[in-house]
Amino acid sequence: MAVRKVNSTNKFNEETIMNYCDSIYSICKIGGRWKMMILCELKSGKLRFGELKKCIPHITERMLTLQLRELEKDLLVKRTVYAEVPPRVEYQLSEIAVKLIPIWDMLDVWGAEHRFLISQKEAEL
Repeated sequence: MAVRKVNSTNKFNEETIMNYCDSIYSICKIGGRWKMMILCELKSGKLRFGELKKCIPHITERMLTLQLRELEKDLLVKRTVYAEVPPRVEYQLSEIAVKLIPIWDMLDVWGAEHRFLISQKEAEL
């Protein structure tokens, strides 16, 4: 998330929303355009930056870097740097993020059902 002034209305609203309930807090941590895609790509195991970039072709390197930093800061992604030349860095889901996998699987099922309902409704119009 962007850094905001301590007394800004946006910062106050963000804190209020995040403290409203744990479900909203959770969605704020994994929500956004790219975070879920990154996390889902890491479900199968460790990936290097370039491998992640290939899996998510429309993300810019800058955005991937920013999102990985946020996910690491929020303890959802573990970053491992190997003392090699050139340096090798791998990303993987943290233990707490692995606990999200069954939830993602349920969201996949829900998303498919909802997408089908919406397409049926649109076909009727």
